[in-house]
Amino acid sequence: MSATRANAKTSSSSTNKAKTESLISPRFYTTDFDAMDKLDLSPVRAEWDELMREFETDANTDHFQRTEEFDGVIETMPEALRKEFIDFLISSCTSEYSGCVLYANIARKVDNPDIKKVMRYMARDESRHANFINQALKDFDLGIDLGFLTKAKKYTFFKPKFIFYATYLSEKIGYARYITIFRQLERHPEYRFHPIFKWFRDWCNDEFRHGEVFALIMKADPSLTRGLNRLWIRFFLLAVFATMYVRDHTRPEMHKAFGLDPKDYDYTVFRITSEISKQIFPLTLDIDSPAFHAGLERLRAIGEATAKAKAQGGVFGRLKQAGLAAMGVATFARLYLLPTVDNQLPDKVRMAPAW
Repeated sequence: MSATRANAKTSSSSTNKAKTESLISPRFYTTDFDAMDKLDLSPVRAEWDELMREFETDANTDHFQRTEEFDGVIETMPEALRKEFIDFLISSCTSEYSGCVLYANIARKVDNPDIKKVMRYMARDESRHANFINQALKDFDLGIDLGFLTKAKKYTFFKPKFIFYATYLSEKIGYARYITIFRQLERHPEYRFHPIFKWFRDWCNDEFRHGEVFALIMKADPSLTRGLNRLWIRFFLLAVFATMYVRDHTRPEMHKAFGLDPKDYDYTVFRITSEISKQIFPLTLDIDSPAFHAGLERLRAIGEATAKAKAQGGVFGRLKQAGLAAMGVATFARLYLLPTVDNQLPDKVRMAPAW
């Protein structure tokens, strides 16, 4: 075991970065636990019980363990790639741990046996993911103090239905991201600059299964995907896609190391996620629309300009940030008003991962 690994400790810099709030940073959530307690899964009982058997099997019990392959990797990583990879690990660890905290809190505060059981299972999985990433961060001597993060991070309140929409999409797009990277590195192992990517196939299976939970919850109450709720689904689809697009373009060296173009990668992920979401959502975004492409590019440019204005600081920097924020809101609104594509919902919700 390397000396760096042996002396690994949590770092205040990485913990502070994980704690930082921004439009594209992972957030911690809380919700109406009484409403969660009243959820009725009886309309989807057969599919639900089938899914619970998969959770109980727990195929990944001993899977997420650091191996000797991790030793010495950081010493050979180019500085620009290392910086972006660390940012990716911190963001991913925070996101996984955010899910762990949310699911654990729901499990602790509800009595509904179905919801309590599944939230415990998902908190278990997300805890493994977060700790596995944190082990990789400790190789850089940059481990996150997850216990401190639980207390220090601000919590955003979401109604249960918003939790369902946002978390469903987060889990499914997580699957699409990981499986796309895994497939690329399976075809081109010479691009695998860190061993953590070997774990992405089993990892994304967990993400896929978590998304199935929220798909069944929404199917059990059809009102969640009808009427005015279609507008909320549209909002969350756009918010998740736009956030990913802006954030991924801040990591050009990492995508170059993968042998992937960030734009091509993102649209591949959008297509996979859109196809999966047809299992439960009544609409998808028209991601092939030139206006959609132009809008995301404008958001990316605004994001880059905002980062420069923030670095500039001072009165002029803050004024620039305010103006750019207004431009971002206007661009998002125009994207939101673009026509969408209606879906024909299937009778059966449960899906198998698309390899």
